[in-house]
Amino acid sequence: MRLFLKSASYIFHPLLMPILGTVLYYIVTPKYTDPQLVRAELFAIAILTILIPIVIFFLLKNLRVVESIYLTEVKERKFPLMIQCILLLLIIKMVFDPYEDSELYYFFVGVLFSTFSALIMVLFKVKVSLHQMGVAGILLFLVGLSVHFKINILITISFFLFVNGWVASSRLNSDSHNYAELGAGLLLGALPQLILFNFWL
Repeated sequence: MRLFLKSASYIFHPLLMPILGTVLYYIVTPKYTDPQLVRAELFAIAILTILIPIVIFFLLKNLRVVESIYLTEVKERKFPLMIQCILLLLIIKMVFDPYEDSELYYFFVGVLFSTFSALIMVLFKVKVSLHQMGVAGILLFLVGLSVHFKINILITISFFLFVNGWVASSRLNSDSHNYAELGAGLLLGALPQLILFNFWL
């Protein structure tokens, strides 16, 4: 059981959430997109949200700015979150068009707002669950896609409801977060996506 709970922290790591949201979009959307364009977008997102942050993490670790990949101390989160905000801005500006790819464009705007909100919380020495923030954003995005395209993806939405509970239990079990930090992560992940529904639904 402990292994099952711990696995959620790795499977649904915050760095993987942007590309997971994009993959889920292309799986559930009935809208046709050129496969070559999809591959190019996924490649760009993988580089900007996974590869570059990992390289930067090792740089920050060598500079002793961060101690571990878990970023257990609030102060360790400042620079990684700042860099993530910059990388998300690059995706919004260079990868997606607000008119042709409105769903993904505003999904990433929501992710940016969530990340920036977590950064603001760090400045006030408040720690939020980035894992919970990531999966909550995915859940709300799926709900929006279901309404927008009038498609029945209830099983997928139900699975991610379970994932939210799984991730929360995992973080509590490892003593990484308390209930308040998980609640803050849930709100910071879900609210930007919910607010941005007004722009693309």
